[in-house]
Amino acid sequence: MNAHLDRPDLELLLAIREHGSLAGAASAAAVVPSVITKRLAALEARLGLKLFQRTTRRVVPTAEGEALCERAIVLLAGFRQLEAELQERHKEPVGRIRLAATFGFGRLWLGPAIAQFQERHPQLDVQLQLVEQLPDLAVEGFDGAVWLWTVRGQRATEWTARRLARNQRVLVAAPAYLRRRGTPGTIEELAAHDCLVVRENEQFDVWRLQRERDRGEVRVRVGGPLSSNSGELVRDWCLAGHGIMLRSLWDIAGALAAGELLRVLPAYAMTDADIHWLAPHTASTPKRIRLLVDFLAERFRGEPWKITNGAPARPGSRPPR
Repeated sequence: MNAHLDRPDLELLLAIREHGSLAGAASAAAVVPSVITKRLAALEARLGLKLFQRTTRRVVPTAEGEALCERAIVLLAGFRQLEAELQERHKEPVGRIRLAATFGFGRLWLGPAIAQFQERHPQLDVQLQLVEQLPDLAVEGFDGAVWLWTVRGQRATEWTARRLARNQRVLVAAPAYLRRRGTPGTIEELAAHDCLVVRENEQFDVWRLQRERDRGEVRVRVGGPLSSNSGELVRDWCLAGHGIMLRSLWDIAGALAAGELLRVLPAYAMTDADIHWLAPHTASTPKRIRLLVDFLAERFRGEPWKITNGAPARPGSRPPR
């Protein structure tokens, strides 16, 4: 017995169940009822199963027919998904991408990268919204976000995440400050220095640093006469020689390369500021989003803000091949 099933067989079963009659299935397929009758009879003979019970009013699936119909739904959905993916491979992506990102990284590094991505795919409309707080992506209609730090708690279960690049926050100061106050040689000596802090959480005056040699964590309480909720303002104060700050490498790479800032206690850093892609959970990811995330991962893979050969890469420069 040849029990082979093909796609038209599966579609036939679902059409008969949906319309509840052979005549209804025939009308939907624009054929005469005898064609449907013959096809069903041939399928039942091939399988050796009674798939539908004919009553005076309706044609209803038998237990075997119902089980086969349920399986047909899954198989046909798989066919459609495969076809869509194959078609997508041969098409230039179109549509809109709506993104959220932090102000600093979004302007300095993500913005130039997004512009280059859109040049590659001119039929895409990319909208980048810079925000202070991470929005509820699904509720507010965002396809995703490029964000610093990992997301924990309830939101971590609602979204998918992919790390795009490593990043760390380092201790820096202007040469003028270090000439005036001296360079601290130990973590403990930070307590005697003017430390510029960003009031971004409840423990803004505690720096959790890791030793590079063994990844051990050291907590140090810091303080000074100047603090702000604005990281950009704290950076300006530091450049002006008012104290020591803890700042992401991506933000100060240019100042370090130019000698406007110097690393302090370079054996220590804060490693909680990696760059992540965040997106709402979905059954499938559109091609335009997959292309964007892969592009950003490649663009930032080498951590272009790191200083190499005396200077960091420019934010809009293309990565080496």
